[in-house]
Amino acid sequence: MSVVEAPVRPAPEAVSFTAAKLPRIAPVLVAVVAIAAAALPVLLLGWGLVAWVVLSALVFLVALPVWAAAVEGRRGATDRLMTGLVWTACAIAIVPLASLLWTVVERGLPAINTTFLTFSMYRTSLDQEVGIYHALIGTLLITLFAAVISVPIGVMAAIYLIEYGKGNRLARWITFLVDVMTGIPSIVAGLFAFALFILILGPSARLGFGGSVALSLLMIPIVVRSTEEMLRLVPDELREASYALGVPKWRTIVKVVLPTALGGIVTGVTLAVARVVGETAPLLLIAGLTTRTNFNVFSDRMTTLPVLIFTQNANPGVAETPGGTPPGIEIAWGGALVLIVIVMVLNLVARIIGRIFAPKTGH
Repeated sequence: MSVVEAPVRPAPEAVSFTAAKLPRIAPVLVAVVAIAAAALPVLLLGWGLVAWVVLSALVFLVALPVWAAAVEGRRGATDRLMTGLVWTACAIAIVPLASLLWTVVERGLPAINTTFLTFSMYRTSLDQEVGIYHALIGTLLITLFAAVISVPIGVMAAIYLIEYGKGNRLARWITFLVDVMTGIPSIVAGLFAFALFILILGPSARLGFGGSVALSLLMIPIVVRSTEEMLRLVPDELREASYALGVPKWRTIVKVVLPTALGGIVTGVTLAVARVVGETAPLLLIAGLTTRTNFNVFSDRMTTLPVLIFTQNANPGVAETPGGTPPGIEIAWGGALVLIVIVMVLNLVARIIGRIFAPKTGH
């Protein structure tokens, strides 16, 4: 009887589940090498700083994927290349914005003082200092009345579209008109308000309320769209639970749906205000231009910051010293800085309100 011995299996080889990786500081090393390599042709050919930055970025985008392909393989090289392209696109978008903000702050900050913010352009003597107080008041009042007009209309239109008009022909027409209004130029809104108030009050009609009407035409579609999206995010279970308790539909909307979506609605309204606060063309048509401070939007002309910036840049005056900056240019830069601060504050307020009123999540 022969005994057959079982074959001896070789020991299994260790399998590595981790591929080779570039060191974490690889992008930094490549960036340093790219900057140094790009410096040579820049110095030899006499190129400027912009050319140096562009050439360094190109060398970096080529060198890092090549190194990654040799160590990490094709997939790693593709990942490095796409990551570099995304960061490059981000830098291209941020650099002009940062340059704009820096220019406005650098040129406008010297003009900001107490007199600049508390005096109007109306002079009682030739040596009197002037400011933007009248334009600041006009901007706040016209924008406030535009919000008073557009917010109720926009919110109620969105409530109808989401809660009552699903599949309705009227709702489809309203949606179509809102889409059309979203894309109309601001000058068209100004021409509409201009023609409307000329028909009512005569050819000399120039008043701040007309500017509010023009801005409300630009705000309403934004408010409608943002409110629609917030109302869609409200779970249907909340509505059904309210209906199951016998609560009428209108009360469900007021007590359940709107409070749940309030944070997003307020954020959308604030962003809509920030969108129209910098409009110039419609206000130049219907609100007009004045050097006095006017607190009554239903009477006489009112000046806003965008209109003041435009007119001061168009008619800057004569500089006090040869080669100096004309006074109108200084006022325009100062007004631009104030306007940017207002828009930034509105966006910050929108984010804070959105966080405060956002639905609380938890278990």
